[in-house]
Amino acid sequence: MEKLLRKFFLFLSNNKFFTKLAKKYGLRFGASRFVAGETIEQAADAIRKLNQKGLVVTLDHLGEFVNDEQEARERTEECVKAIKVIADENLDSQLSLKMTSMGLDISRDLVMENMRKILDAGQEHGVFVTIDMEDYERSEATLDIFEELKQEYEGLGTVLQSYLYRTEEDLERLDSYNPNLRLVKGAYKESPQVAYPDKKDVDENYKNIIKIHLLNGNYTAIATHDDAMIDYTKKLVKEHGISNDQFEFQMLYGIRTELQEQLVKEGYTMRVYVPYGKDWFGYNMRRLAERPANVAFVLKGIIKK
Repeated sequence: MEKLLRKFFLFLSNNKFFTKLAKKYGLRFGASRFVAGETIEQAADAIRKLNQKGLVVTLDHLGEFVNDEQEARERTEECVKAIKVIADENLDSQLSLKMTSMGLDISRDLVMENMRKILDAGQEHGVFVTIDMEDYERSEATLDIFEELKQEYEGLGTVLQSYLYRTEEDLERLDSYNPNLRLVKGAYKESPQVAYPDKKDVDENYKNIIKIHLLNGNYTAIATHDDAMIDYTKKLVKEHGISNDQFEFQMLYGIRTELQEQLVKEGYTMRVYVPYGKDWFGYNMRRLAERPANVAFVLKGIIKK
């Protein structure tokens, strides 16, 4: 049943009709649990409240797979604005972005121009930027661009996904940059030709890449809500004498909030991924695919409307 739900929600996440409808009607049907608002002002308020609890943040203006140059430029300006708000309001937050929002599918020149504009703002205001990893089809282009930009900008990281067969090789490929990487399991529908179809293999590879990256001495963000992976990381760092300032845990806004606060009390850095914006549908569906138990929260949201 869980596999069927996952396939269903991943199918919906790529549905253009429902995405368009969701933009029209706003954060309804439970989305407000996982999305901090439609505007940067609403998101800033959410970040402030999280900071007050000792939680740090990475902010994401929702949207992906943009095919219009003007829209890509507008999304770039929104990212620059978000960086300035983070700095002006002294928020403890980084920025995350998807390069398909910045024009990756349009042209390399456009995405590089937009990325440099964002990274210049991040460098000026001291805001770290993470390039989110998207689907397998765009993995190589994402890493190529990351490598080029990393030679120009220190405050830049990216993401690797443990469900892809290629990930350990990608980890070795990036090691020379001493990169700050967010490690995740993966949330896109992929072919068994490129991704592990079984959860147990994804989990084992996740442990593997966490261990490799930490033992290489690189800063590691372990982005998971899985107790087994959190416990594995705690034991690993203790066993190898790895300092708490070499890694952090990351979780999504609105999911397992009590655990997030508990990790802060235990002395760990806990970063919350806070999304905002009108283009929330695909993001929300992937959250449901990752953890079908979240459907209960969505159903409650519908009933309350």
